[in-house]
Amino acid sequence: MTAAPLEAPATSPTARDPAVTSRIMRSVRSKNTKPELALRRAVHARGGRFRLHAADVPGRPDMVVRGRKVAIFVDGDLWHGNPAEWQRRGRSSLSDLFPTRTAWWVAKIERNMQRDQDVNRELHARGWRVLRIWASDITADTDASARVVLTALRERA
Repeated sequence: MTAAPLEAPATSPTARDPAVTSRIMRSVRSKNTKPELALRRAVHARGGRFRLHAADVPGRPDMVVRGRKVAIFVDGDLWHGNPAEWQRRGRSSLSDLFPTRTAWWVAKIERNMQRDQDVNRELHARGWRVLRIWASDITADTDASARVVLTALRERA
């Protein structure tokens, strides 16, 4: 049995010019994404106050309320390994999402997921409440996501 190639053959319909892939990947934002901005607006409109991307807090959360020790992360579904993303795309596993360089991409996403768990453990050990909200949940119902944040803030008051 031979291993699957890491790159799609040049004639493959999934093959893409590396320059195009590079341009696409450069455009992927790590902060101030549309779901993050929507959640921030909704929380702020309801009286929630927070700091952004605190570099001194493990994991550099998207939103931080220091006085209440609440860290909020807006996790992109693909990059952080949301199984609902696989199903939405009609796939049964993470590896099914990547037709080329499958092993590399799966390892990358799994490292992201492990890092998320490590950050959660570190923050919990320091007494923080950690909220991780999927970008798709914010997109589907921003108000419900904002209520989750505000409830956590009230509970830590």
